[in-house]
Amino acid sequence: MTITAGILGAFLLGRGRAEGMALMEATPAGALRSFAAAAICLPAFVALRLLSWSTTEAPPEALARPLFAELTGYVYGWVLFALVSLPVIAGWGRAAQWPRFLSAWNWISVVQYLLQIALAVLLMLGLPGMLAQVVTLVVVGYSLWLEWFMARAALGISGRRATGLVVLDLGLGLFIAGFVQRLSIG
Repeated sequence: MTITAGILGAFLLGRGRAEGMALMEATPAGALRSFAAAAICLPAFVALRLLSWSTTEAPPEALARPLFAELTGYVYGWVLFALVSLPVIAGWGRAAQWPRFLSAWNWISVVQYLLQIALAVLLMLGLPGMLAQVVTLVVVGYSLWLEWFMARAALGISGRRATGLVVLDLGLGLFIAGFVQRLSIG
């Protein structure tokens, strides 16, 4: 039931409905359980990577190292933000809300990955250039808005602080991407 509740809550949040937070577990154990979202999102993550590599001329065995690097980055991506966000949120006097925030952050990833897969399919089907760019911007913008909206709903913080958390997540993502790139090439 927790997986169903988490996904349902994420879809409610994705529709701009803050009551989706009521379906998120608010305990440390619940926050830990919400990492099931990482397992649910893993096939989409791998599919997206394989799709992006489908245009390369490299033999399949040459992709083993980059795939290992990407999977390592995937794990770091899920864990690093969780660890870094806690002291930030605690500094705002919101540590008690952090487990529910983390649960929601994990579960909204399911929505974000579904959108990325849908976008990848549209691009593979040959969405025209300008339309492809617009749709890509809409998906990225929506994903950023969803994280921002969720942070405000979960923590009861200002838009400015929610923006700070989104920027923190993006910064960590760029750091991890650089790490993955270095790991990929040796």
